[in-house]
Amino acid sequence: MAHVLMYTSAYCPYCVRAERLLAAKGVTDIEKVRVDEDPSRRAEMMEKTGRRTVPQIYIDDFHVGGCDELHALDREGKLDPLLQG
Repeated sequence: MAHVLMYTSAYCPYCVRAERLLAAKGVTDIEKVRVDEDPSRRAEMMEKTGRRTVPQIYIDDFHVGGCDELHALDREGKLDPLLQG
């Protein structure tokens, strides 16, 4: 299974939706980075992704983007191969 990293924050409904989809795909271990607890991690996320919003999801070294992009990959049949590594 691929390594999944998610920049997240508390009370983020899009983060919850993304996690639910990943769980449905069998992902049991998500490395979560809480950007609301550590401003330096938010700055890191913005530098890496060019985006301010959460979630920002990486599967291995591939930047998926946010929740909508994750669901789009699933609809296109491209999420499962990414998760297999």
